[in-house]
Amino acid sequence: MKEIRFDNKLSSTGPVFKPLYKQVEEHVKQLIVEQRWKPGDMLPNEFQLAAELNVSQGTMRKALNSLTDTKVLMRKQGVGTFVSEHTAQNGLFRFFPIIADGKNPELPKAELLSIETQTAEALVSVALELNKKDKVIVMRRRRILNGEYCIAETIYLPHVYFKELLDMTDIPHTLYHFYQTHFNLTVHSTEDAIKADIANQSDVELLGIKRGEPVLSVQRTAHSLNGKAMEFRISRCRSDKYHYLVKLN
Repeated sequence: MKEIRFDNKLSSTGPVFKPLYKQVEEHVKQLIVEQRWKPGDMLPNEFQLAAELNVSQGTMRKALNSLTDTKVLMRKQGVGTFVSEHTAQNGLFRFFPIIADGKNPELPKAELLSIETQTAEALVSVALELNKKDKVIVMRRRRILNGEYCIAETIYLPHVYFKELLDMTDIPHTLYHFYQTHFNLTVHSTEDAIKADIANQSDVELLGIKRGEPVLSVQRTAHSLNGKAMEFRISRCRSDKYHYLVKLN
């Protein structure tokens, strides 16, 4: 494992006091944002980290436990602590809650319909915390489960972070791992707003269902490790054979 040295930036001063373990936690997250550790990298052990940051082993362990609980880090028993990766398997259970009735969860394939640059409309600029004239990249896709179209989605990404995407010809089905490995942007949290709706003409054309059939409309905003809004997507999900499953621990 490569040796990584970093400056001790911990401080109890500032407008709002934070417990020392929270300062350690935020410092480790910032090191990941800065790519001092990349997805899949193993961290030094807690003794080394505590010595580097000049904190007690107990404080370091508390910070690492918190980062593990929030999925920023993952621990492998008897091996060590690693920066989490958005692999297809963990993405399945954390970020894709649409499941076919009576079936086990599985990741769908994606058919890319279009990709272009637009000026962000009001709904999108608010969700992505953009200025009025900021540009966004817009991807339109259809998701496929069991050989049929189940979701039509429109994905909005800040142009400033994702402009290289326009030159890419091979965009994978699983976007969160792609964001992490190609753009150094890790989805840390998502917020879904779900409403019952009925199929419009676009749903009819994209999903092969009848106008007026029930669908789920899901608006998702994804934030990165440092709190930046990095993706806004609107998904139209057919609900005749599929349901939205959430498990709370």
